[in-house]
Amino acid sequence: MAKKSERSLNVTIQNQADSNDEIVVSVGGILRKLKKYFLPWVIVSVMIAVMVTGVATFKTLRDKPPLTALISFNYSGIENGKDPAGRNFDINIVKNSQVIADALHKEDIDLEKASDIQQNITFEGVIPQDAMDRITVYKSVYETANSGNLSAAQAMLDVTFYPTQYKVYFDYDECNMTKKEAVQVFNDILEGFNDYFYDLYGYNKTLGTSVSTIDYKSYDYSEAVDLFRSNLKILSKYVKGLAANDNTQFRSNKTGLTFNDLAQSISTVSNLDLDKISSYIDINNITKDKEATSAYYQYRIDSLNREKDALTERLATLTDTIAGYQKDNILIMATENGANSELTTNSGEYDKLIERKDSVASELAETKQSIKYYEQRKEGLDKATTSTPAMMEKVEADFEVLNTRLQKLIEDTQITAEEYYEIVEFAHAYNILVPPVNSQVDIVKSIVGHAKLRLVIFEALAFLVYMAMAFVTSIKDENAKPVAVAEDDDDDYDDDIDDEDEDIEEETEEEEPEKEEKPVKKTSGTNKNKRRKK
Repeated sequence: MAKKSERSLNVTIQNQADSNDEIVVSVGGILRKLKKYFLPWVIVSVMIAVMVTGVATFKTLRDKPPLTALISFNYSGIENGKDPAGRNFDINIVKNSQVIADALHKEDIDLEKASDIQQNITFEGVIPQDAMDRITVYKSVYETANSGNLSAAQAMLDVTFYPTQYKVYFDYDECNMTKKEAVQVFNDILEGFNDYFYDLYGYNKTLGTSVSTIDYKSYDYSEAVDLFRSNLKILSKYVKGLAANDNTQFRSNKTGLTFNDLAQSISTVSNLDLDKISSYIDINNITKDKEATSAYYQYRIDSLNREKDALTERLATLTDTIAGYQKDNILIMATENGANSELTTNSGEYDKLIERKDSVASELAETKQSIKYYEQRKEGLDKATTSTPAMMEKVEADFEVLNTRLQKLIEDTQITAEEYYEIVEFAHAYNILVPPVNSQVDIVKSIVGHAKLRLVIFEALAFLVYMAMAFVTSIKDENAKPVAVAEDDDDDYDDDIDDEDEDIEEETEEEEPEKEEKPVKKTSGTNKNKRRKK
């Protein structure tokens, strides 16, 4: 029995030694642990979501995020960063003082807040992704070029991008306003700019006002003729400019006129009515003050002569500049015969010089004609005056009729131009794509925006902890089983030893009475060894 016990002990120890060098990973055990900890993980995840959302809600209501709107511009020239008048476009014109003041007056809010509102409205240009990619490619091509004259290439690779859409932000928290008030004022500003845009870039009201308010009666008859002619020329130039830009042959629904009709009407009034009055005055030398009128003619002649000299010098300078202008050369590689060639092209600056030369030459010709006209009028006036009171009354009556016709032309031009700008030219020039709205949807979006990142991070951490706990506890339990088995084997072995000891003790107790009954006898060594073996 001793040998059997020793063999069992050695096997147990060996099994324990082997188990210490091995780590048991059981997929089934991991799944059991995941199932065990699933409910706590769900509870913790829900608690995290509630806490993060609560913090985001509190922050949203406390911080008052800026209101946001999206506006766009769509008219000829905006793609080059120009306003409808051809000047550099400045987006800050949307928050001009007049528009803000009108919005505050509409909502019955103190005008003292106008300055704070203007400072806390900001803009961000929206650049499409395809434009960003094109800018990157073009710049890379241009920077790696190493040819000599790259002015033409630079013009082709002009990568400057001017946005046509803008995000508008209004940080109303700095203006001591409620969100409801801020939304109303912000909407009024964006909508009010639409009217301001039409007034600023639509019909030229300043021109109409200046032309319509002339007081011809305070001038002598010859001066009044010049005044009418100058105003008719200004009005004609304005209408012809609109006609040149109108590709739709727009006809007003209110006046029934096109811009070409208006230009023809202006030309008729100038060439027939005004020339008729002017010739009558010149032939009869009709004047209120002969000496004053003669002095006025001489002043005009001297002024026009000075203007003629200046225009002559300018024309000569432009002619010399154009003659010596170096045109752009573009190097063309790999022609049919294998040789390089150059192509000479006119640049934009060269074209501008030609246009300026034509304009100066035309202005010089008109100036020379005006000089001759005033010289003839002065020469006629220096003769004896033959005018009578009846002639003067007739001239004044003709001027009254002419002034009435001019006022009608101005009115028709204004109505037609305003309708044209509203329906055709600026129909989609300015649009509010996304207006600011005071709604629960915006509040929810703001809360989600604040909570989204934090919620993802904390939920991911909770999930990692959940997986780690299931994995670690599964490994720990699986590798703890062999130790428990070894301990059970040791306990069984100890129990067997104890049972054997008890059996031996019982046998000894049974043998002791027999020793008392029988006398002790001497035995030989052989018998002793036999008993020992037993």
